[in-house]
Amino acid sequence: MFGSGGSSSQLHEYSEEEDDLGKVYDRELMKRLIAYLKPYRREVVLIVFLMVGYSTSEALLPYLTQIGIDNYIEPRNLQGLETIVLYYVLVLVARFIFTYFEEYGMQMVGQKAMYDMRMSLFSHLQRLDVRFFDNNPVGRLMTRVMGDVEVLKELFTSGVITVFGNLLSIFGYMIAMLLLNWKLALVTFAVLPIIFVTTSVYQVYSRRAFRDQRRYLARINAFLNENIVGMTTMQLFAREPRSWLQFDDRNKQYLGANLRSIFYFSLFSPMIEVCGSLALAVIIWHGGGQILQDTLTFGVLFAFLQYSQRLFWPIRELSEKYTIFQNAMASSERIFDLMDTQPTIVNPMPAKELGALNGEIEFRNVWFAYNAEDYVLRDVSFNVKAGEKVALVGHTGSGKTSIINLLCRFYDVNKGQVLIDGTDLREMELPDLRRAINIVQQNIFLFSGTIEKNINLDNPEISKADTIAAAKEVHLDSYVQRMPEGYETEVREGGAGLSVGQKQLVAFARALASDPNILILDEATSSVDTETELIIQDALNRLMANRTSIVIAHRLSTIQNADKIIVMHRGEIQEMGTHNELLQKRGIYYRLYQLQYKGQEVG
Repeated sequence: MFGSGGSSSQLHEYSEEEDDLGKVYDRELMKRLIAYLKPYRREVVLIVFLMVGYSTSEALLPYLTQIGIDNYIEPRNLQGLETIVLYYVLVLVARFIFTYFEEYGMQMVGQKAMYDMRMSLFSHLQRLDVRFFDNNPVGRLMTRVMGDVEVLKELFTSGVITVFGNLLSIFGYMIAMLLLNWKLALVTFAVLPIIFVTTSVYQVYSRRAFRDQRRYLARINAFLNENIVGMTTMQLFAREPRSWLQFDDRNKQYLGANLRSIFYFSLFSPMIEVCGSLALAVIIWHGGGQILQDTLTFGVLFAFLQYSQRLFWPIRELSEKYTIFQNAMASSERIFDLMDTQPTIVNPMPAKELGALNGEIEFRNVWFAYNAEDYVLRDVSFNVKAGEKVALVGHTGSGKTSIINLLCRFYDVNKGQVLIDGTDLREMELPDLRRAINIVQQNIFLFSGTIEKNINLDNPEISKADTIAAAKEVHLDSYVQRMPEGYETEVREGGAGLSVGQKQLVAFARALASDPNILILDEATSSVDTETELIIQDALNRLMANRTSIVIAHRLSTIQNADKIIVMHRGEIQEMGTHNELLQKRGIYYRLYQLQYKGQEVG
């Protein structure tokens, strides 16, 4: 929720190297993938039976053709031909039925498995702590949750299950060909080594291209996310041409990887076609010679031509599935790496039973670093009594935000303790802690949804009456009543369409409605105009009454009535006292106050 103050590394931080492809087939990864099919094992078994039916019907068609030619057409015996044609049509109808339900079943199972995986990923992301999100680009995480899962959908719908169907068809055709004429079958199979060599060469080069595709796509997603979020700043500093060139460079890299992949596949695909045509030529040459010698019937030759065409189709599909498997293994490795990332902030086992909290806060000899040994807080100790209003003051980077991060337990201390009502935060249930604390930030995040839902955050314990009462308390209600749909007015992403002041008021109403024991105001009024600040100041005073409050503000005029002011400097507490006490000390706070007062005079 708060910036990490310079953190740049994380145990599970993704690097470009993690976009490299792993093994084409990884047994452990495949086991974990197959686990998503277990809830649909009945459907999978049914699909396999449908595949057997499809393969059987496909193998019967050339056989019926051979019987029709040799037994009825060539001897000009038309009496049984109608029966063969009827059987042929029935087999075609059966094949259609098998194909329809097989395709529908595979797509259904694949979509359901991907639904389960996306829900698992989202649930896991919700459990990860702030440190993880501070160190992982949103664009890359979006690629994991959506892009990589979509790749796995292809594996489930046309990969894992259909491989069995392809192998079944290949073995079925080969057995049928061997039974018809084993010599001609062996001659036909002679082209298979060429296919294996071609496939092996294709796999080597395509693997590199697909690796680059995944890497460059992740770069594009991360770049797009950063630039869209920062579009206002980019336009303000007229960086559009430079950003365009940077995006063009990344886009060209991705285009190049795609074109290389297309080039290799464009070579590979016709090579398989050539092998299939070569097999047909061998059959015609060798089979034609046998027909001339009266050792082979024309019906068998014609059936062999049909079997050959059918044989090379699943072989080609299996070769192309290499692409699906290598993409799927790479995507699954990244997905499971994300799912294996464990949160560093976890609930204690067992947690202490807590009653109603008073809101007393104590920092006891706290040392903290975002990166090892690079301490941003050094031996920080202070106490906030229940109901007190305490202000944190200091230059940027002095450690104010880090104190809030520790108090909310977005991070854990390296040394020392943070306590609420005498209980170490690490001994408290996270949900209990988070319910006891509410934060109002300068940059308010609003969700897509109604004004009402942005205040109560779908909390069933907060009624509509409570929501409206909170809005009235902070003077938001007058703005809402002027909106077309009132509290049902839809808020666009990020609160677009609302002024900064209105978003601040929504945040205050949200805090008031949740009724926290501890309230944190992170420069909450620094982005609003004077009139709006005066409007909400009265509501803030009522909100902070009988409630422990911590305020971070650069405008010292807003904290002069604080019970205690803590002055931070380079991660240490330099001064502590009331406004008047600190002015009398003529230290850091005095200099900050003088500078700000002088600036106001000049203004």
